[in-house]
Amino acid sequence: MSLYVEAHIAADLDELWARTQEPSQHQRWDLRFTEIDYLPQVAGEPQHFRYGTRVLPFLTIAGTGISAGEKRRPDGTRTSALRFASPHPLSLLQEGSGYWRYVPAPDGGVRFLTGYDYRPRWGRFGACADRVLFRPLMGWATAWSFDRLRLWLERGITPERQLLHALGEVAFRAGCVLAAVLAAPVVALAVLALAFLVPPLPVTPAARRCLRTPPPRTRAPRILTTLQEQPS
Repeated sequence: MSLYVEAHIAADLDELWARTQEPSQHQRWDLRFTEIDYLPQVAGEPQHFRYGTRVLPFLTIAGTGISAGEKRRPDGTRTSALRFASPHPLSLLQEGSGYWRYVPAPDGGVRFLTGYDYRPRWGRFGACADRVLFRPLMGWATAWSFDRLRLWLERGITPERQLLHALGEVAFRAGCVLAAVLAAPVVALAVLALAFLVPPLPVTPAARRCLRTPPPRTRAPRILTTLQEQPS
């Protein structure tokens, strides 16, 4: 998988599973989606779903996918895998697949991790835009969202409140830089560097708190291979 994110979350495994598998809960913390809905499921078949991302007040990029999960495994872990695609002509992301893995940690809590990859559209231009801009942005958004989920479970801070914290911090840091430019241009670069380097407050999500490099010998779960063999 080209993108990997891992967070250690000090929470109950069942509660983490519910916050990530229930669409109404998932769409609250995941910055990548504004709506997720399960479609009617046929017994014995993977779960089909529809998702959407609002990029402008009047424009939502939508797509569909299928998912399957293993809630009970002999080693105590859980796994969820999915395939997804968007037919929308403005969606750079054409199709892809990925997984979530829930691994109980020896010291308590859960290692919650994801790996996923996708194929961009728009030919060479799309491949270049993906490599330079979209893929780094997706990696950051995934990590930021994982830390948002962690704060929700560990501290009880709702995702909506966390977003206000984040916007407030961005406004404060931007204000400090602007004030330095106007009052003391000589130190403006130093203030700008501090605005980027000083860690966010503990109540504000931060992508930097998540692991972004997969450990050696990381493998996609077998259920993902099975899911990829299913018809869309």
